[in-house]
Amino acid sequence: MAEEPQRPRVGIGVMVLKGGLVLLGKRRGSHGAGEYAYPGGHVEHLETFEACARREVREETGLEIGAPRFLRVLNTRVYAPKHYIDVAFVADWVSGAPRVLEPDRVESWAWYPLDALPAPLFETIPTALEALRTGRTYWDGP
Repeated sequence: MAEEPQRPRVGIGVMVLKGGLVLLGKRRGSHGAGEYAYPGGHVEHLETFEACARREVREETGLEIGAPRFLRVLNTRVYAPKHYIDVAFVADWVSGAPRVLEPDRVESWAWYPLDALPAPLFETIPTALEALRTGRTYWDGP
């Protein structure tokens, strides 16, 4: 049986905003453990970006969000040997209180002011923040 070639995976991240605050969780159990990130995950076969964004936020936090808006695309190899095409979206909080629904993947969720974020941040977050502030949409690395 031939070994399947390695290929990048497609990940969706959702920056959930609520009154000037952003939702971040402390990661555990995977690449970036101990770093703060917003909800996200892998695009499933034949799934739309919007459906993935809504599903991942709901599965990880229990929150409902408004329509996701595209922020940026990032070709990232910073957690090599993992290689991701990371597509970031921003969405407004609609309802719910954040809950830890995947305790093997996140330690806690909290709302933070955009100008006072916790550290360390997951490596994909700074480019998404820059996209939010500047409108830049494309990064090809690291």
